[in-house]
Amino acid sequence: MTDQPERRGALLRLLRAHLRPYLGSIAIVVLLQLVQTFASLLLPALNAEIINNGVVRGDTARILGTGGVMLVVTLVQVVTAAAAVYFAARTAMAVGRDVRAAVFARVQTFSVRELGELGAPSLITRTTNDVQQVQMVTMLALASMVTAPIMGVGGVVMALGQDVPLSTLLLVVVPVLAVTMRLILRGMGPLAGFVQHRIDRVNRLLREQITGIRVVRAFVREEHERARFSEANGELMGVALGVGKLMALMLPAIMLVMELSNAAVMWFGGQRVDDGAMPIGALFAFLHYLMQILMSTLMATFMLLQLPRARVSAGRIEEVLDTTTSVTVSENAVTTLSRNGHVDLRGVRFRYPGAEQPVLHDVDLIARPGRTTAIVGSTGSGKTTLLNLVPRLFDATGGSVRVGGVDVRELAPPTLSGSIGLVPQKPYLFSGTIASNLRYGNPDATDADLWRALEIAQAKDFVEALPEKLDAPIGQGGGNVSGGQRQRLAIARALVARPDIYLFDDSFSALDNNTDAALRAALAKELGDATVVIVAQRISTIRDADRIVVLDSGRVVGAGTHTELMDTNETYREIVLSQGAEQEVA
Repeated sequence: MTDQPERRGALLRLLRAHLRPYLGSIAIVVLLQLVQTFASLLLPALNAEIINNGVVRGDTARILGTGGVMLVVTLVQVVTAAAAVYFAARTAMAVGRDVRAAVFARVQTFSVRELGELGAPSLITRTTNDVQQVQMVTMLALASMVTAPIMGVGGVVMALGQDVPLSTLLLVVVPVLAVTMRLILRGMGPLAGFVQHRIDRVNRLLREQITGIRVVRAFVREEHERARFSEANGELMGVALGVGKLMALMLPAIMLVMELSNAAVMWFGGQRVDDGAMPIGALFAFLHYLMQILMSTLMATFMLLQLPRARVSAGRIEEVLDTTTSVTVSENAVTTLSRNGHVDLRGVRFRYPGAEQPVLHDVDLIARPGRTTAIVGSTGSGKTTLLNLVPRLFDATGGSVRVGGVDVRELAPPTLSGSIGLVPQKPYLFSGTIASNLRYGNPDATDADLWRALEIAQAKDFVEALPEKLDAPIGQGGGNVSGGQRQRLAIARALVARPDIYLFDDSFSALDNNTDAALRAALAKELGDATVVIVAQRISTIRDADRIVVLDSGRVVGAGTHTELMDTNETYREIVLSQGAEQEVA
């Protein structure tokens, strides 16, 4: 989508928005580059003065005096050039930081729908590699936006001042160099977009293979995955090689034009010096100005080489920044709840984007404080989708979801999240320590609060057995703890937050029956006044719930207690029977 016409001005729009806070730094860069450029243009003229009026005439005083001026001008040039590069780099890095922060902030607002559409690997590439491309072109633009044009125009003016007839060579040299660069840039434009998309694919495959390494090894598919990655990596190499070939062609082409230009100047300039129409110092000065003109063209070309890829990257960044979340916040968001712990779903429908059929059809669900409500159903019946509507991970496409007596669309996000503790089906732990993960929902929790939550979640024993206890390190995603330990720590994290509503999405599946029973008993004792909603596969986990809702193909086909459903609901009886609990059906 980033190569569409509406994205062509993305780079300019992005830089205009993020360079505005640094106009002062940009003004300093422009001033320093002006001084540096004028100093560079003055040096060849001073060199010609030494040769014509010092060396040729044997005037030592003129040589020393003009040489001293050249040293001062050179010092000014070096200092201003270094300072200009410093401020340009600082500004470019600041712009990169701001763009990354803007992309990250926007991604944080996305619902599950937007994250699924853009994809995690692509978002990572856009936040890192794409921002780096924009940052690089910003650096080059700041470093050459004044130097290149002034040096080019100034070099032409100063060359004309040395010898007008010899300057006619510029009418040939500059257009030839410009056409050469134009042909190279024209070939690089389409390849720039392909490079970013190939990087996306490599990142996606790498993420899949690292995340699913256990599945890969379990099915002995290492060779297959290696072949997939090699194919994607080879495609990236092929496109990058095409860009590299064009860049490798650029330098020899420029050097060829420059050397031929030098030869032409020496040939025609030497004849004019022999004829007495041009002083020898002017010939050397003209050569310097010619090199400055060509170097300014080269500087501009290097920036233009980065432009195609930076344009594509800016378009991809702008696509993220322009993506609005489907979970919007009301302007007059409600910040207080009239009925804490009340959950009401009325006629809820949900359809995923592009899906032919809704996942949920006119679902009603009521959960109240002090009661446990369970949701059961076959795989794909919409249990997790239904649960995710309560904390607004995405919005229902029909009906209403109310928490605390208020529609979740009207609630302020902090108010909604503060009243809900969600333990997802796949619990995720962040890199850090056990304590930092448990305090994720309540930063002010004391160590006593953490130990109490661990005790309820049946995780206290294994945490106490660790040498560092609460300060024990946790790897990214909780990869250094077992699945059962990860689930218990996720449950403890929700308990530390002390919300009014607890949502458990199949959160007991990795626990053995004894731990499951002990955990449910502890939860029943601790969460007596809270609203508890449990999605579960095992009947043993939810048989004691106050109300059990049975889903089948996204529809509610039964509701009641375990005993009531066993007597009246065939779907529930089949679920119980499928788990080998024939004695329940007797």
